[in-house]
Amino acid sequence: MLLYTASTAFHGFYFSKARHVLQVLDHSGVFILIAGSYLPYCLVAIGGKLGIGLLIAIWALCLGGIAYKLFFLNRFKHLETMIYVVLGWLCLVGMVPLWHHLGPVGFWLLVAGGVAYTGGAMLYLQKGIPYIHVIWHLFVILGSLCMYLSIYFYL
Repeated sequence: MLLYTASTAFHGFYFSKARHVLQVLDHSGVFILIAGSYLPYCLVAIGGKLGIGLLIAIWALCLGGIAYKLFFLNRFKHLETMIYVVLGWLCLVGMVPLWHHLGPVGFWLLVAGGVAYTGGAMLYLQKGIPYIHVIWHLFVILGSLCMYLSIYFYL
């Protein structure tokens, strides 16, 4: 909810003096969404030392990403996008316990969410595609829906 609230505020007040602060909150919200999405998977599905270690690593990397955004917002767009994508796919470290705990449907919903987020991110980097920002948001909504269903029904 934090991500979508920050994103709505940023896009709604894009031409205001608060634009920069709202953009930092919006982009930082992505890191919080990634870390927060990992929480149930790491603690419930993966569990043990691997789950806790992965969760600590993800939160540390996400907090580092937020600090990065505070100082280098929009300076290295491709690098920023790759950081989001790599963080999103770190769950593959716990692929075996995820598969066993979630089962095939829950696991593939998780993967489908990652594919939607990644596909949207790759499209977002492309220049000259009409309405790309709207299309990217649709991919984000699809990714969020897949992960929500994976957690709600299979975790």
